[in-house]
Amino acid sequence: MPAGLPGAELVTAGLDGLRRGDPTPEALLVLVGAQRLRWAGVDVPDAPGEWADLLADGPEIALYNTVAAAHGRNAHSHYNALVRRLVSFERALERMRRSAV
Repeated sequence: MPAGLPGAELVTAGLDGLRRGDPTPEALLVLVGAQRLRWAGVDVPDAPGEWADLLADGPEIALYNTVAAAHGRNAHSHYNALVRRLVSFERALERMRRSAV
């Protein structure tokens, strides 16, 4: 995982959470961006089977519900901030990969 990219700490923490089977906001965030992260060369593990109920409505809803439980009325802004950081990381990683070719 390239360090120094915006949001790298969130993605790293999310990958660690997925590997541990811990449904942290960061782990759910990585699942939100799993397809794009995989396309960019990040080894994103699948969600553990025991997360099936949590992810029944998709990782975006699971992330929002987790953020809402922690931040209440401020959930929307926290959720959007997490997603913006993920997108920044994805874009920076894609730019880095393109320039390396």
